[in-house]
Amino acid sequence: MEYDRKSTVSSFYGGRRGSFDAQHQTPNYAPSGRPRDDASSFYADRQPRVSHDMLRGGQSAGYNASSFFDAGRQEPLKGGRDEEEEAPEAQTWDVYADFNNAGPRYSSAFGIGQHQEAGYHQLPPVPPPPGAKIDGDSDSALAPVELVTVPALGPEWQKSEMMNMTKSGRREIKSEKRQEKWKAWNRGETGLCGSWFTKKALIFFIFGLCAVIGTIIAITLPRVPPLSFNSDTPLVAATGDFNASIPTEFSRAPANFSFAALADIQVDTTGNFIPLTFNSISAQVWDPTTNLQVGTGYFGKDTLPAKSYPKIQIPLNFSYVASNDTDPTWNEWYNACKNVGLYANGTRPGVNFELILTMDIAGLPSTHATSTQVNAAPCPFELPINSV
Repeated sequence: MEYDRKSTVSSFYGGRRGSFDAQHQTPNYAPSGRPRDDASSFYADRQPRVSHDMLRGGQSAGYNASSFFDAGRQEPLKGGRDEEEEAPEAQTWDVYADFNNAGPRYSSAFGIGQHQEAGYHQLPPVPPPPGAKIDGDSDSALAPVELVTVPALGPEWQKSEMMNMTKSGRREIKSEKRQEKWKAWNRGETGLCGSWFTKKALIFFIFGLCAVIGTIIAITLPRVPPLSFNSDTPLVAATGDFNASIPTEFSRAPANFSFAALADIQVDTTGNFIPLTFNSISAQVWDPTTNLQVGTGYFGKDTLPAKSYPKIQIPLNFSYVASNDTDPTWNEWYNACKNVGLYANGTRPGVNFELILTMDIAGLPSTHATSTQVNAAPCPFELPINSV
């Protein structure tokens, strides 16, 4: 299509451009050389061919060029200037500039924004009217309110965030953190105290601690020592206040006897690494033939050296009451303690008894009992020859 078949309103169609500016110039409406004949052009196909404009070099197909302006626009609507290209590159477009009164004016048409500085401009203060009271709110009620920059509202609270602000939510968060820390420690990624006491290190530490504790217990834990009697004189005559507190007596009517003696015992402490302390030792003396108790004893607190064979003497109080002098227990102990002059061969028979010791050792949680059988033990004293 040729350029004269298009509208010359804009230069977009590629037609000839004139020097006429529709915005700033007044068009010339002078009639063309040929009179306007709209009817002839409308009914062109129905008229003789001699009246056609095409035969005279005019327009055809119902298009009359004389009804339009001859000159077209040479420049775009903005006058050939692009404000976006002329704007400084440092200034970026801000969508909130119109609301915050900040930033450049994006339109310079009709002189807007050409003599104003970019940015926020504070309103000038308005003096109060005569007679008005001056207080903190009088200016805002009478003068224009100055708009300041207000920060944009944040997003709405989510349901999970509102839940985290409650006590149950905080407890759940703490529980989740504890579970995450436990899982991380179990995988060896963290320790109980920061980077200290990881799972591997804690295992070695516990193993070493158990070894140290076992070594300390093996050294300091007391052992129950074995006891042994003196084979020659298992019973020794008592002396001092203990002997004076118990009378030495044998009687037939009623049949009874009483005397004081000391059990001579040797203690083996070679199995102990530290000194052995006895809180107390209680003793019971029984007759193995009749299975009757004939004496008791008590030994107080004492400390024995380790790795040695110390001797102790446990005080024993022999006391027995029988129905008559034919009692076998009374007769056995009486025959063993009679005067040696009453025997033709000068030898007294020995006595048999069983000694049960209950030891309370410091460092052990409970008491430990041990017993020993003594046969043919000589009597620790001798009755007068004129005794009963």
